[in-house]
Amino acid sequence: MIKSELIEKLAAENRHLTHGEVERVVNVILNGMTDALSQGGRVEIRGFGAFSVRDRPARAGRNPRTGEAVDVPAKSVPFFKSGKELRERLNASGDA
Repeated sequence: MIKSELIEKLAAENRHLTHGEVERVVNVILNGMTDALSQGGRVEIRGFGAFSVRDRPARAGRNPRTGEAVDVPAKSVPFFKSGKELRERLNASGDA
């Protein structure tokens, strides 16, 4: 599901809200999550999962075309850990 599909689904289920209002609500939520993560915080949605930031140290990499050594700088990356309810729903549908 992409952002526009989420907005369409929410607008269809909440006919009392305009498409623009639903889009603003989704944007406020996503911007709030982004701001919290960019400040080093954590975002937890009970039953769904938790987003956090992990730091990756600088390392030596290789250019795949030339094989030349390249310095890869340190960076922060988002990390998602699924919640118990989400894992249970995903695994319940795949009883093999």
